Amino acid sequence: QVQLVESGGGLVQAGGSLTLSCAASGTIFTIGTMGWYRQAPGKERELVAYIDSGTSATYAESVKGRFTISRDNANNTVYLLMNSLKPEDTAVYYCFTNSVPKYGSRWSTFWGQGTQVTVSS
Repeated sequence: QVQLVESGGGLVQAGGSLTLSCAASGTIFTIGTMGWYRQAPGKERELVAYIDSGTSATYAESVKGRFTISRDNANNTVYLLMNSLKPEDTAVYYCFTNSVPKYGSRWSTFWGQGTQVTVSS
């Protein structure tokens, strides 16, 4: 199976920046889309951004112009650079990937354990 390990969360003041990282490991035949969701207390999980195996990226309207997603295919790692952070960006951020863990198996979605991002006003 595919394991995802996130890092880079923490506490930052409004207007500051953070970079999240997510490394995929384990049994991996093909890694497809990688990206990030987030979930704030009392709210549903929402898509933040995702990037395909090339360079095509998609962002939620709420983060466009502030967040940048990128990936290192050689190391199966996805990054999320978050600039101009706002208190409303406070959430647990979850990495995900749509991948094929081994030859002949189906595309499946795998999740990281989540990393807390807290933005103080």
